[in-house]
Amino acid sequence: MNHRYFSLALFLLLVVIAAVIGSGFEAGEWYYITMQRPSIAPPGWLFAVIWALVYVLMALAAWKVWLTEHVSRLGVLTWWALLLVLNSGWTCLFFGWHRPGWALVLLGITVVIAIFCIRAFRPISREAAWLMAPYLVWSGFLWVFNLAVWTLNGGFPARFMT
Repeated sequence: MNHRYFSLALFLLLVVIAAVIGSGFEAGEWYYITMQRPSIAPPGWLFAVIWALVYVLMALAAWKVWLTEHVSRLGVLTWWALLLVLNSGWTCLFFGWHRPGWALVLLGITVVIAIFCIRAFRPISREAAWLMAPYLVWSGFLWVFNLAVWTLNGGFPARFMT
């Protein structure tokens, strides 16, 4: 029984580490004053709430896969771990280095990897796959949001729309 909860604690710790890394890049003046934001831009506090919820669901999904003791669980959890790295990378590129164009590319890759992750989870644990669905929805929304920010601020698509 202790092994079960230790593994849950480990997955929660991993998402906390990803969240802490991501929170190190604040939106700041560049985002709130310099950049034009689309009407779909969520307030800062909502970003934090949604990420917290999504991260907890991600940890639970990974835990469910881990508990199955399926022979390929380590392989499919690699996709999950990659998502944590990509999340931190997006936050760094978008908020930290102020590169919404590169962040958009990374987020597109993230959405594809999220689909792979869900597809890999499904045969092992359908519940885990469903627990990852909010992550995919949120990442898809962030891609649209990122595209809108980039376009409003002179990104590649904006050049063709004027």
